[in-house]
Amino acid sequence: MEVALENLPDLTEVYPLTQNQIESYRRDGHILLQSVTTREEANAYRPFVQEVVEQVVKEKDRQARIDDYNKIFLQVTNLWRKSEAVRRFVFARRFAKVAAELIGVDGVRLYHDQALFKEPGGHPTPWHQDYYYWPLDTDDSITMWMPLVDVSKEMGSMTFVSGVHKEGVIVDLPISDESQEFYERFIAEKDYPLASYDLRAGDCTFHSGLMLHSGHGNSSNQMREVMTIIYFADGTRLMEPDNEFRKVDMEVFHPGQKSGEVAASPFNPLLYYR
Repeated sequence: MEVALENLPDLTEVYPLTQNQIESYRRDGHILLQSVTTREEANAYRPFVQEVVEQVVKEKDRQARIDDYNKIFLQVTNLWRKSEAVRRFVFARRFAKVAAELIGVDGVRLYHDQALFKEPGGHPTPWHQDYYYWPLDTDDSITMWMPLVDVSKEMGSMTFVSGVHKEGVIVDLPISDESQEFYERFIAEKDYPLASYDLRAGDCTFHSGLMLHSGHGNSSNQMREVMTIIYFADGTRLMEPDNEFRKVDMEVFHPGQKSGEVAASPFNPLLYYR
């Protein structure tokens, strides 16, 4: 799709956070922020995200992932490397500044972006912690989850276990039926409060890499279109991968780097520094 980049929203205007919002995020491990972009801004970038997803699906590109989530959602990573328009969205200073302020660091780098499109009839996403997949030696990681269309619980919004991020890594399990069964018992035993939201296009949630969360199935007749951007604190070092997922992510998202090095490959640009 041809586009004059200067005609796209530049997404540099600051989204102001309150101290109450920052404290809420650190207490709960997640937060809903409304209108981080306007509907018009989300609509401007949506066709370019769709175009990349359609291209990857057409090419049957597995994106170097070692699991197939087709029954849950269509997952495409590092769209910014396939589209200058999407790169402009992913590199938005507005988003990165919010991420840095929520986790309380001076600067954040990009881990990767993801388009997560859940088709009508798409299955629920089992309970999991994202950190299980990441070879990042830090608790200071955060994901922005922004729908490009209005997303209700029926379409596949997420549920969070408020406060559970303070427990750290709970169990070494990937997204699976096994993780779903284990965490259902864990949540019932611990009696943690759950939070789930309806979101409008341009709203977003931010959640910690240690946040336990799941996604509803899509029982609507519309595709759930979501862009995510994962950030981590500048200066973070790479750990020795202790599972196959972290090993693959090290190769894919930190090419040429080794354990113990500062995570700063060309795929991990600095997106915000105070």
